[in-house]
Amino acid sequence: MKIEDLVGEYTIIGSNQDEASNGYKGKLILSLDENNRIIAMWTIDADQKQTGSGFFKNNILVINFRYNGEDQNIYKGVAVYQCLSKDILDGFWSEKHGNPLFLGEERCFRIKTNIELLD
Repeated sequence: MKIEDLVGEYTIIGSNQDEASNGYKGKLILSLDENNRIIAMWTIDADQKQTGSGFFKNNILVINFRYNGEDQNIYKGVAVYQCLSKDILDGFWSEKHGNPLFLGEERCFRIKTNIELLD
């Protein structure tokens, strides 16, 4: 698999980095910058925006992310995805100030366009 294969939009289903394992849904958009590095934009539960950048090797995608919390603090972390195929990413993530006893989890499924569905 090549890094270009990952570009696109994905629906996500995940759980937070806490004991309650609060679930969430959202969308992930992956693109490439001029240096062929991944640019990521998440929308969690329709209103929380997160951004990140990262790299890809041996079917592993690593993204450093950040977002502004409801308390207006900036939160940072890292997400690691095993690319099971160009359409399915299986990952886990951790925030710097999250509960160190838990990891968040996330599964991403490519959103197919009408043109892709015809192929």
